[in-house]
Amino acid sequence: MKVSKFGGSSLASAHQVSKVCEIIAADPERRLVVVSAPGKRDKEDIKVTDLLIEMAQARLSKKNGAEELSQIVDRYGEIAKGHDVPVSSVNAIAEDLRNRLTADTHNEDLYLETIKAAGEDNCAKLIVDVLRARGIEAHYVSPKEAGMTLSHEPGNAQVLKKSYERLRLLRDRPGVTIFPGFFGYSDSGSVVTFPRGGSDITGAILARAVNAEVYENFTDVDSVFAANPTIIDHPVPIRELTFREMRELSYAGFSVFHDEALEPVFHAEIPVNILNTNNPKAPGTQIVTTRELESDRPVVGIAAIDEICSIYVSKYLMNREIGFGRQLLEILENEAISFEHAPSGIDNMSIILRESSFSHDVETRVTQRIRKELNIDDVSVERGLALVMIVGEGMNHSVGIAARACAAFAHAGVNIEMINQGSSEVSMMFGVKAEDMQATVQSLYREFFE
Repeated sequence: MKVSKFGGSSLASAHQVSKVCEIIAADPERRLVVVSAPGKRDKEDIKVTDLLIEMAQARLSKKNGAEELSQIVDRYGEIAKGHDVPVSSVNAIAEDLRNRLTADTHNEDLYLETIKAAGEDNCAKLIVDVLRARGIEAHYVSPKEAGMTLSHEPGNAQVLKKSYERLRLLRDRPGVTIFPGFFGYSDSGSVVTFPRGGSDITGAILARAVNAEVYENFTDVDSVFAANPTIIDHPVPIRELTFREMRELSYAGFSVFHDEALEPVFHAEIPVNILNTNNPKAPGTQIVTTRELESDRPVVGIAAIDEICSIYVSKYLMNREIGFGRQLLEILENEAISFEHAPSGIDNMSIILRESSFSHDVETRVTQRIRKELNIDDVSVERGLALVMIVGEGMNHSVGIAARACAAFAHAGVNIEMINQGSSEVSMMFGVKAEDMQATVQSLYREFFE
């Protein structure tokens, strides 16, 4: 049994949905299919999920949301019309959306959750109708009926372990089961969603629950590439990489696969195939527990993210002060700020953060507390940074990786603000000025791939 997930770009139009149906019909083992909400049809288009959010915001701002509702219904209507699906199916979607739009808004967070979930939920029902019109036995199942129980964390829900026992029963359903991604239900019965891109997470949870042979993730690219194609022209495709490598690359900006989605299949050792809906015969990229390493290519990929900042703290004899690091991180915890990395020296320590979680108001409060509570010599904040990572299991067995990387920085004329390497030696991270990020990636790519 295979679990197959199709992203928004694969479901954006009637033409794309035809491709999805052909892929499902081509392999009888594809019996459990997870769908996203319809995505963009072209660069200027808007995703259905974004339209739904606009509709909810219109209602919350005392408008009726009728214009947004009409646009969403039209999107589903275009898909249905292209597959001779009865008008009654589209009418049912329109009715469902109206009911959600006019629901109680007392709890705005849960109201927004209910609206956002409509994209995947109605797409799943429509895909069932399309498959049936093609003579394929298909059935819709709601996450509530199936037992997808999540923590009560709107927009950031986590699956509860008790879900797996009930979800395992999906193996026994006849025909093809279409399951909406992105959302589930809390113990109280409220709709709650995963983070954006959470249909990947849904697919991985189901793959683990039914002990799938493989989890197929269909998107709009032939494979994962060794670097961002917007920075590197025609980067090398990656045919195989490990879960650890993919986790590192996803963290540092690879957007092909939601990084949290790896956890369920990683523990169950279920391989993941990233495939292209538009070119399903392409080999794609397989994510596995272990792989055979190539001696001539220790680095498998290069990733980068910007909008990073750092808090630099120095205090003479810091290394002798027991509990200093804990007290510093406790200040961040009190402000509900998560940190990315914390490289340190004997008398100094840097905390690397995402700028999105560290506004200027928060910065003022945090730095004042650090000065007052830790009696430090100096504290400063630097913004406009980027993190660049080279990733590869083979780095652990290769001599001179750091020297080659530093040579690439020298060739690009880029100053290294920070270096950090984990004990697993799967990745090496460099901090640079954000304006140097692109040149850094290009120079590192030439060093390790050309």
